[in-house]
Amino acid sequence: MNVKLRVLTAGVLFFTGQVVFAQNNDSLKNERTIEEVVVLGYNKTQTKPKDVTASVTVSAEKLENRPNVSFLNSLQGEAPGLSISSTSGSPGSAKIDVIIRGVSSLNASSDPLYVIDGMISNTVQFRNLNPNDIETVSVLKDAQATAIYGNRGSNGVIVIRTKQGKYGSRFNVSYNGTMGLSFLPNTNYNMADSKQLLKLQQMYNDGMGAGMTDQQIANYDGPNTNWRNELFRTGTTQSHDVSLAFGGERVNNFTSVGYFDQTGTVPTTDFKRFTLRNNMNARSLNNRFTLNTNLALAYSRRNQLEQETVSALDVNIVQNPLLSAITGVPLLDPNKYATGTQMFNGFGTNFSNGEGVYSLLDILRGNVPNRLTETSAVANFAATYKITDELSVTNKSGIDFKYSTRNFARAPWSYLALAVAIPSGREYPGIESFQNTSEFNFNSITSLNYSKTFGKHTIDAGVYMDYLKSHFRATNQQQEGLNSLNWVFGAGTGYVAFNTATPAIYRPTISLSKLTVGTLAYFATVDYDFDGKYGVAGTIRRDATFRFSDENKWGTFWSVGGRWNIDKESFMEGSTFSMLKLRGSYGVIGNQNVIAATYGTNPLYTGTNLIRNTLVVGQGYNQINGALANSVLANPVVQWEEVGQANVGLDFRLLNNKLEGTVDYYKKTTRKLYNDIFYTNAAGQNPQTGSNTIKGNNGKLSNEGIELMLKYNIFNGQDFKLSIYGNGAYNKGKVLESNITTGINRNNPGSLIGEWFLVDYIGVNQANGNLLFDVNGNAVETYDVVNDLKGTGKSYLPKYVGGFGVNTSYKNFSLDAHFTYQADVWRMDNQLDWVYDATQVRGQNVSADLLNAWTPNNTNTNVPSIFMTNQIYGDNSTRFLKDASFIRLKNVVLGYSVPKEMLGDNIKGLKIFVQGENLLTFTKWRGYDPEPLFARSTSVYPNMKTATLGVNIDF
Repeated sequence: MNVKLRVLTAGVLFFTGQVVFAQNNDSLKNERTIEEVVVLGYNKTQTKPKDVTASVTVSAEKLENRPNVSFLNSLQGEAPGLSISSTSGSPGSAKIDVIIRGVSSLNASSDPLYVIDGMISNTVQFRNLNPNDIETVSVLKDAQATAIYGNRGSNGVIVIRTKQGKYGSRFNVSYNGTMGLSFLPNTNYNMADSKQLLKLQQMYNDGMGAGMTDQQIANYDGPNTNWRNELFRTGTTQSHDVSLAFGGERVNNFTSVGYFDQTGTVPTTDFKRFTLRNNMNARSLNNRFTLNTNLALAYSRRNQLEQETVSALDVNIVQNPLLSAITGVPLLDPNKYATGTQMFNGFGTNFSNGEGVYSLLDILRGNVPNRLTETSAVANFAATYKITDELSVTNKSGIDFKYSTRNFARAPWSYLALAVAIPSGREYPGIESFQNTSEFNFNSITSLNYSKTFGKHTIDAGVYMDYLKSHFRATNQQQEGLNSLNWVFGAGTGYVAFNTATPAIYRPTISLSKLTVGTLAYFATVDYDFDGKYGVAGTIRRDATFRFSDENKWGTFWSVGGRWNIDKESFMEGSTFSMLKLRGSYGVIGNQNVIAATYGTNPLYTGTNLIRNTLVVGQGYNQINGALANSVLANPVVQWEEVGQANVGLDFRLLNNKLEGTVDYYKKTTRKLYNDIFYTNAAGQNPQTGSNTIKGNNGKLSNEGIELMLKYNIFNGQDFKLSIYGNGAYNKGKVLESNITTGINRNNPGSLIGEWFLVDYIGVNQANGNLLFDVNGNAVETYDVVNDLKGTGKSYLPKYVGGFGVNTSYKNFSLDAHFTYQADVWRMDNQLDWVYDATQVRGQNVSADLLNAWTPNNTNTNVPSIFMTNQIYGDNSTRFLKDASFIRLKNVVLGYSVPKEMLGDNIKGLKIFVQGENLLTFTKWRGYDPEPLFARSTSVYPNMKTATLGVNIDF
């Protein structure tokens, strides 16, 4: 395992395993004490014994050299109570769900706040942040840790510190490089091959196999296509990073340049990124003035499937290759058509024999391009002046700018373009669209801090002002009708001119939008310590937001926490504990982001008009403005959701620091949920909701759980080291007050959040092959699909999440393995529903399990008859509700450090390693990937299995 040294104000950082330690040198004693450093809000740090918060700090070596675009993927399983699920494995995807201590709202955002180098980030995806530039990531969980961020911290906070130079250090140059291959995970639906499908068609009397004899099926020698092999490829990954660091007595600097390139297993998906970072620190001769600056520039480009932003395509058999790789009919020849024109001439829009899969081949040949770029610049500076030894003033200001483009098209020769244009009589097929967005964020924080030690007493206090302003602009343009003779993707050529004689076609559309939003806060903090034994801390914060009316614009939020360092008591002298600390906290924090943003969207840009009624102008003949009508019936009294959280924790270290750990219990209650409020039907429907409801604060939910983190250093010899670690969290999310809803996934009072309401499926009726269900203890074939549904006590949100692993080294060899897991999580496997549907046996492939379907001669089976008469009732039952629990080998690294005597004078260190990501997954889930966080599953882009070879060189 690599040991890396970094500078913090407390001293030198040691990275070991999952935690960060600071070493304090005492010149009066020939000994050293090592204490863990906790990175808190607004650049505050605290040693572990004096920290009153529930927080976890993850070190750089858990993030470096991983084949992941975003550092969030590498955080999975590293901190108890932190649930990270990647809903798409497409390179550069923003579809990552991060939840700290359960979902805090039914409709509002549950994303945590991200803070980078002390500055609030409005980003919720980090494709342009190089993980190799990160020094530490701290996860702040309880109210005392997050209240300092007020309205932005109700869902937890993730604090990121990037790498810095060191004062008084030599000039260091490092190179990190990796290259690897990626593979698509397997599914376990037992799909039929051609002969098996012909047999099923024979049984159902539909398709090519209808009327064939068993001998004819046995003699079949036509296509037996594995569409998985036709639609996918082996992906590649490479990364190259060069960093330079140096420091004199008064100035230090860290600079890095990075390149990352990943191609997906779907041929039209890839991601490229270039990054540049410079971090500088300086101090005056008298050490009263300090200055630090951070500059990060990045450019990324990615190509992705359209379903990445249009989730409805997940179930589209002619546009989702991950679906058709399973359901594609093996009887079809993949080489039958070379072009979209041949496809349309061959089968038009008739997919009755499964020809829709050919459209996927056309898409994956690049005929439906979808390219996105993002250019970002993040710059901030902080200046601190010590007015006296106890009093200092600080200002930290920064900008975060992003410019993004999206260019999408259906080429005029593509099958999809032809299938739309020709049936409607249009001469010119195809569409092309452009979208450009810019986002400019400015954040400035000014603080006055006081620190004083007198005798056994220490007081740290601060007052702060936090100002945030954000500007957004977007332009959209779409052209319908492309001339194949001169159209070039992204060039703006080949556009068919609009003709007033045919106003319904070839009409370009354009739209523009602009937003200006902001927040303002004043707050104060105080920390008191007595003799290292007892401590209390408190925060009070006054927040304002643009989102609510003047009466509700301001909110006051607070927290208080305390600790008792039991190991400092006289009765603990001689005990095996080197640290034993009891702590507790309680606080109330607001959430202004009452409408959840889509993946990758700044949460400040959603729900910008919650309090004002708006009108819409109808258009009549020849685009003449018509009558006014209501567009939104708003609620002027909408206000903050409020999250109150209590936490009790115990931190300990014992057995000569061999065993260390943390236990936490918490209860979090969200009040004033942003939810539907019903009003009388006489008032008419709300055009925004389509019913007699209006949005407002209505409801309450709770999250209650226990977290545990342990690490045990078994051996720590000169040649051999071995340590094991693990963490786990249990969370029960429950709806306390809300509206009564129907459907199969509900948030009713007394239910789990996202609880399934279904009828129990109990098997096959051996008498006739129909489905059987349990309703009030009776076996029935039909039921009331509204009144007979009962709560199952199962939710699509996992109750248990965590990770565990081992770190070991022998002489110059090292082996590190990290596992992640989730348990008691239940999702509807719609893909299984599809492949168990014998009625589709002609137009799509089905599971070979249906060969064991009930017949009068095969009654002892768990597969119902392919002619069952009550199939529709299976959709509201537990038949396809499946356990999505898993244990995954998330990361394993085998490394070898070349002995220094073999390197010469120019190379200070050389390490070679092989690494695997997502190599093994143990699960009952039959689809591609059990990790994505959704209630119902068809086929989405899974997380790839990746193997890489890498090298670290220090000069």
